[in-house]
Amino acid sequence: MFIQIIQGRCSRQDELRAMASSWRTEIGGGAVGWLGGTFGFTDDDLFLGVVRFESREAAMANAARPEQTAWAERMTALMDGPMEYHDCDDVSLLLGGGSDEAGFVQVIRGRVDDPSRLKAMLADADTLHEMRPEILGATLAIEPDGTFTETVAFTDEDSARAGETKNVPDEVRGELEYAMRAATFYDLHHPWFESP
Repeated sequence: MFIQIIQGRCSRQDELRAMASSWRTEIGGGAVGWLGGTFGFTDDDLFLGVVRFESREAAMANAARPEQTAWAERMTALMDGPMEYHDCDDVSLLLGGGSDEAGFVQVIRGRVDDPSRLKAMLADADTLHEMRPEILGATLAIEPDGTFTETVAFTDEDSARAGETKNVPDEVRGELEYAMRAATFYDLHHPWFESP
C-alpha cells in the first residue's frame, strides 16, 4: 500500500469539503488503484487528507491524468497558502486499518530514528486493542527519513480522551515516550471518508 498525506491551511472549509467529496463522482472512477481516504480539518483551519493507493505507481499514474491536474489546481485555489505533500511507501495497517465508521480521528506526525522499533510497538494488535478498545483501527505511514504519520480512528472523541487517561505498563509507556517525544497531534473532530 502507498499513502499520500496532503495538508494546508484553508478557511473555506465548506467549499473545500464539497469539492473533495465531489472527486469520487467526478473523476475518481479513472483512478486505478485508489483505495480511499480520510479527511478533516483541525480547529485552526489545517486541512489534512490521508489518501491510500495500492502502490506508488498507481498514485503517480492518477496524478498524471489531465483531469486530476485540473482538479488539483481548483483545490489549490481554495487554500489559504501552500500545500504540503508527503509520500509513503512504508505503510502498516493496525487493527485492520482505518474505519469509515469513526466519529473522531487523530493524526499524529513525528519522527523516529528507528522505524522498525515503532512498527514493532504497534504490531501487537491484541495488546493495543486490550489497552485501547475505543480504537477502531489505524494506519502508519513512514517516510524514508523516519518521519511518520499515524492516522487513528476512534469511535468518538469522549472515548478517545478517556482512553488517554488509562495507566499502561511501564514497558509500553517507555516505547510510547520514544515514539511520541517530538510528535504533533492533529484532532479531526468532524472527519469524513471516501472509498471506491
